[in-house]
Amino acid sequence: MLEDKILTCKDCGSEFTFTASEQEFYAEKGFANEPGRCPKCRSARKAQGRNNSGYSRPQREMFPAICANCGKETTVPFQPTGDKPVYCRDCYQPRTRNNW
Repeated sequence: MLEDKILTCKDCGSEFTFTASEQEFYAEKGFANEPGRCPKCRSARKAQGRNNSGYSRPQREMFPAICANCGKETTVPFQPTGDKPVYCRDCYQPRTRNNW
């Protein structure tokens, strides 16, 4: 039978309880390690990740092109080479559905 454990948060240094039910949950999920952060620090770290603070993806470079179907100016996320047709969003989407 599992018993509650007192652990120390590696971020703020405060003690927190790792309950028996939390230990069972960790075991069911296959987690090998005990939590290293208290619930408050764990929540703050998750919120930081959701805000993409420091983890943001670089902006994708877009290139100008002319749609091979309608002739409209558009931008695409790759450098057109001229050997294959390039389509705007409106012309490309119907083409992909018809190919299924």
